[in-house]
Amino acid sequence: MEYSIPLPLLPTAAELPDSDDTPVDNELQNLVPNLLLAILSAIWSDRTDWFFGVDMGIYYLPTAPRKSIVPDGFLSLGVQRRRRPPNGRLSYVLWEENWTPPILVVEIVSQTYSGEYDIKMGKYLDLGVLYYVIYNPEYWQRDNHAPFEVYQRVDDEFVLQSQEQFWIPELQLGIGVAAGIHKGWERDWLFWFDRAGSRFLTPDERIEQAEQALQDLRYRLQQRGIDPDNL
Repeated sequence: MEYSIPLPLLPTAAELPDSDDTPVDNELQNLVPNLLLAILSAIWSDRTDWFFGVDMGIYYLPTAPRKSIVPDGFLSLGVQRRRRPPNGRLSYVLWEENWTPPILVVEIVSQTYSGEYDIKMGKYLDLGVLYYVIYNPEYWQRDNHAPFEVYQRVDDEFVLQSQEQFWIPELQLGIGVAAGIHKGWERDWLFWFDRAGSRFLTPDERIEQAEQALQDLRYRLQQRGIDPDNL
């Protein structure tokens, strides 16, 4: 007679912390991934098969179900865009996501080194991440790395693919560093890029572009003797 050992009852997202409650030590750890999310929300507005988490706990070990890892940002494909309405996900729990790991993880290196180039690499390999992006604009010389690096999973290790803009075929998007304005702050940011290598606009820039288009329209109407305020 064969006997089966039942799997342990795994906790739900409602029973798990949504993050590790570790405060970030610089603004970029929140601003950079939130900008990537904001841009995706615009360019993938008609898609419902993706989720981008920011500072959210990922639970992935059924043998240690309350152990998590908390990337600065991560992107999953083939999952529901919105879950647990009306408030959305509390955390990202693999056994509630049909065991779908993130395809991409983003880490921003801070003043306090947190193992982005070694310990976290191993954990993301265990998790099943395919692409790992490390953005290190301030401390790259300290860490003997480039300010921006993209790693791809090859067999059972992450292999450095690029230190510049990098095309990700599964996303049909590139990722890289460029100057832009976000939250009124002009500096280098991480951006998504199209196939031609042009970066997508930040929300600030989209508003500015729309305002400029409106001003141009008003000017053209006035040149034709039409008062735009009396249409």
